[in-house]
Amino acid sequence: MKSVCMRKLGVALACLSLTGLAGAATPAAGAAQAGGAMLGFTARGAASQRQLEQRFDALLSAGEIRAWLQRMSSEPNQVGSPHDKVNAEWMLAQFKKWGWDAHIEQFDVLYPTPTNELVEMVAPTTYKATLHEPPIKGDRTSGLSGALPPYNVYGADGDVTGQLVYVNYGMPDDYKELARLGVSVKGKIVIVRYGGGWRGLKPELAYQHGAIGCLIYSDPRNDGYFTGDTYPEGPTRPAEGVQRGSVEKMQLYPGDPTTPGYGSVPGAKHLPLKDAKTLLKIPVLPISYADATPLLKAMGGPVAPESWRGALPFTYHVGAGPAKVHMLVKSDWSLKPIYDVIAKLPGSGDAGQWVLRGNHHDGWVFGAFDPLAGMVTELAEAKAMGTLYKQGWRPKRTIVYASWDGEEPGLLGSTEWAETHEQALREHAVAYINSDTNGRGILFAGGSHSLQHLVNQVAAGVTDPETGASVQRRQRAVLDVRAARKGASPELKQDAKLAGAKGDIPISPVGSGSDYSAFLQHVGIATLDLGFGGEANQGGVYHSRYDSFDHFDRFGDPGFKYEVALAEVAGHIVMRAADSDVLPMRFGDFSHTLDRYLKQLHKQADSERKAAEAQHALLDADAYKLASDPLHPVGPPERLSSVPKIDFQPLDVAAKKLKKSAQAYEKAYNASAEAGLDIPAAQLAKVNQLMGTMEQRLLDPRGLPGRPWYKNMIQAPGELTGYAPKTIPAVHEALDMRDWNRADQYAVVTAHVLDGYRAQLDRLTALLKQ
Repeated sequence: MKSVCMRKLGVALACLSLTGLAGAATPAAGAAQAGGAMLGFTARGAASQRQLEQRFDALLSAGEIRAWLQRMSSEPNQVGSPHDKVNAEWMLAQFKKWGWDAHIEQFDVLYPTPTNELVEMVAPTTYKATLHEPPIKGDRTSGLSGALPPYNVYGADGDVTGQLVYVNYGMPDDYKELARLGVSVKGKIVIVRYGGGWRGLKPELAYQHGAIGCLIYSDPRNDGYFTGDTYPEGPTRPAEGVQRGSVEKMQLYPGDPTTPGYGSVPGAKHLPLKDAKTLLKIPVLPISYADATPLLKAMGGPVAPESWRGALPFTYHVGAGPAKVHMLVKSDWSLKPIYDVIAKLPGSGDAGQWVLRGNHHDGWVFGAFDPLAGMVTELAEAKAMGTLYKQGWRPKRTIVYASWDGEEPGLLGSTEWAETHEQALREHAVAYINSDTNGRGILFAGGSHSLQHLVNQVAAGVTDPETGASVQRRQRAVLDVRAARKGASPELKQDAKLAGAKGDIPISPVGSGSDYSAFLQHVGIATLDLGFGGEANQGGVYHSRYDSFDHFDRFGDPGFKYEVALAEVAGHIVMRAADSDVLPMRFGDFSHTLDRYLKQLHKQADSERKAAEAQHALLDADAYKLASDPLHPVGPPERLSSVPKIDFQPLDVAAKKLKKSAQAYEKAYNASAEAGLDIPAAQLAKVNQLMGTMEQRLLDPRGLPGRPWYKNMIQAPGELTGYAPKTIPAVHEALDMRDWNRADQYAVVTAHVLDGYRAQLDRLTALLKQ
């Protein structure tokens, strides 16, 4: 998968905007704390740490990383494939050779694999879709056997026939437009294009509107010839390329659909399929634009709105019909084993605190870009740390490196492992550092805002391979350029202003789509999601057979310089978190960011109120008449409910108190840092214990309304956004649903959570003042 920004919506690309969109930078952040000293370290400790990081960097080899990527992507790596297990066993042997205490943990998970697929047009003419990606000249693995055909995992089995309806991206507003055109999908098969929202929402919304099947195709306007030369001449999606992917309803809970909330260890009880809430009710299949072309060309009905039209060389119509399609999906719904590789370097002092690092190793086919470009950088970090360990370095805290399996179907390996070890993680884990893939370009960072300054300090000390400037300086330059563009959002301009010449680059909130989800949103561990991108055009082969070593070697990161850069960034973050005297967290950054999230809530409520008032005025003045189009007459819209005054006061008060507490903490920490962090051992242990569990204070044990697995009340995936995050989600989504009572209710619940966070921060401050 991918984080919304890195990922899966087709790639990331544009998402690597660096702005965080909702993140807030602290003014002059770098200078505010102990003269810009290394966060969490004494001056002497910082000097030693920089020397250690230089030794670490010298041990990283682009050639070695390249060889590992070629090896690991040499055969299909989907869950259940022989090579997926071979890769896990090979990594286990490497970790052990490098001096890590390593083992494999197996989970038995529900993973349906296709046994029979068919898409054929039966009227007004006939066409049978190939549902196959042929070999490509120059791509050495594209002709290998062992790959499953294109499929969307966790869609339903079915044998259905119906007229075809084109629904653009298949998002809520598209169905509103379809209704305006007088077209219904009830009893029909919908065809939608990738993009505009998470793939899993497309068949789910189709089902909610009465459709009996869903086809998802890749339009060349989004990632094919409209965007550049197609593979192998260029990087974009060839006509036969197909984007696979999961359609599990991860907005309810990720992981094995049949073991919600507990680990699917061998022998665990699994729910009957009928009781698994994250499985879809209709069949769904991905197809190429080569297979979509004859289907779309045969459609009639109204001409598609301009914004719905892709880049295929004909007029787009919405139907229904006269194109009629027969669709068949049958699957093997058995349990399959997955293999998580877990490796540890024991700590020398605070060994009871764990710093975790993870990336997944399973792919949809070969998976060179997604995920192995990230996995091999993690291996490079592990080898370098193992070498340093053999040379005498001992981290203060225990370091845990994980290679997750089963991420692509639904974050299976990481979720099942976190659920199995949930209590131990709550007691010991202080940070989780995630990556999923990597490419050429700009550093993206998202996650817990208390780690924002740590990321920035590390990025300021790593050289960008392309420019020779620091990674952070390049981030800042991109942010400034985008903020200066015509039409830049006020939030973007504010980010650039706050970052200034020396301030921190804000980090993004995260939603779902990668292995951080269980750690941040269920267990409550401070989390970062990292990767470079924006200049590596991998979107055209995303989740396809052509996501290969040969493609990545040419178009992803030629020279593998950004592979080394990611290993430096992630490795330095892990080692600083493991070696610091005081955990390198800064809570004022969270407080500043929270202020922005609250402003967004106020703005949304005001916008909803004004929209309702404006509509009521038009309706009352009889300004809505039948549409001028006689073929598709439309009456007045449904009257919006009036928006009462939402009581945000509990949230506003909690945020104001938190800001005061954060300022007091910063003052106490700075005073302690200037005095050399001379804190008695027992007191220091208590400080770090409280800091390491701060993120848990942002959880509510009851979880989000209707989705109790997600307990983080500050950031979560949206119910109707999939990968994309919702901040202060319980309140935000209540406003989206125009459920004003729920908005009031969860403003109080979220305020209570913030008060608990503040109370623990106050205890931290008191300890530092002693």
